[in-house]
Amino acid sequence: MTTSEQRSLPIAYSPCPNDTFVFDALAHGRVPGAPALDVTFADIDITNGMAERGELDVLKVSYAVLPYVLDEYALLPCGGALGRGCGPLVLTREAETDLTGRTVAVPSERSTAYLLFRLWAADTLPGGVGEIVVMPFHEIMPAVRDGKVDAGLVIHEARFTYQGYGLHKLADMGEHWERTTGLPIPLGAIIARRSLGAETLTRLAESIRTSVRMAWDDPEVSRPYVMAHAQEMDPAVADQHIGLYVNEFTADLGEDGYAAVRGLLTRAAAEGLLPPLGPRALDFP
Repeated sequence: MTTSEQRSLPIAYSPCPNDTFVFDALAHGRVPGAPALDVTFADIDITNGMAERGELDVLKVSYAVLPYVLDEYALLPCGGALGRGCGPLVLTREAETDLTGRTVAVPSERSTAYLLFRLWAADTLPGGVGEIVVMPFHEIMPAVRDGKVDAGLVIHEARFTYQGYGLHKLADMGEHWERTTGLPIPLGAIIARRSLGAETLTRLAESIRTSVRMAWDDPEVSRPYVMAHAQEMDPAVADQHIGLYVNEFTADLGEDGYAAVRGLLTRAAAEGLLPPLGPRALDFP
């Protein structure tokens, strides 16, 4: 038995309902034969930085950060967030707003949401936006509402709650991506340190798949874990969130999932937004 199998694997993922739903069974030792986890909760901007610094064994990160970390980490073929109709939104106070030269709040400059936003802006705003302000995603809608910024790029459950802030959807980054590529929207990835070895990586991936299936089979079992970390979210919103972000791509990226990831990162590299991927960078394990 290797050292990596004897000890708990340090992992960081967000407190958002999709992550806690996916990892509930695994984090609580209900997946037979699975490695034990030592869980840290952190928003995506934090986990992206952790990955770039090589701080933990397993992390949920933005797909946009992969070109910077795949030398040390492997992309797991499951556990992440891809889908259709689930892209980030650009919100404004006024329904018709020209963002040319305007200030836009984003959740992270390394996030997939911001990468999708930059690809959208390159296609639709020839004059470019103005200042980009990074802030935690839960602060973005109040900042737009209060006029601190001209627009906000939002993710997660904000898709279901922005109208309560009196805001308008200016554009849907996912709609733009799907219309121009025909591919699902890659958002968040699970990565694990390559030095854990092929056997441990494979066992971890299978354990995550089992955890997802267990959550689907009996969603009520995961509800206490989900709601304990959902930041006072309405249970109905948490269910919508899970329904949107936990799907067949969470259980297995599959051909379309890998095509979406390659498509995003290849196009971003061609635009000079990210470094290019190596030819086998996405191989697992």
